Amino acid sequence: MVRESDLAEVAAEAEDLPHPRDVVGEHEEIPVEEIFDETFMQEHTDFETFDEMVAASPSDAEDAGELELVPDGTWDTFVAETTVFEDEEAMVFAARDHWVETQLGL
Repeated sequence: MVRESDLAEVAAEAEDLPHPRDVVGEHEEIPVEEIFDETFMQEHTDFETFDEMVAASPSDAEDAGELELVPDGTWDTFVAETTVFEDEEAMVFAARDHWVETQLGL
């Protein structure tokens, strides 16, 4: 079972958080491989990297840049079978929290 996120609680207790725009610009895109970094992938999935996960999925996709080639229904099933998450949404929100915690040093 994945732990509930305590990001809000930890952030509220932090004394010196940077301004959000100092972490990421308003129109800056964050590479998916940065959000699903190796630490996150190794702790929560059967894979070393997000590219490896996408390549192993039931599709013709070979890396994260081709993620759109993986059909939604099969991706949710694949996530449930190869990660600690029940579906893509749960994995995405956990990765988001992990990324924020990493960026803020929490």
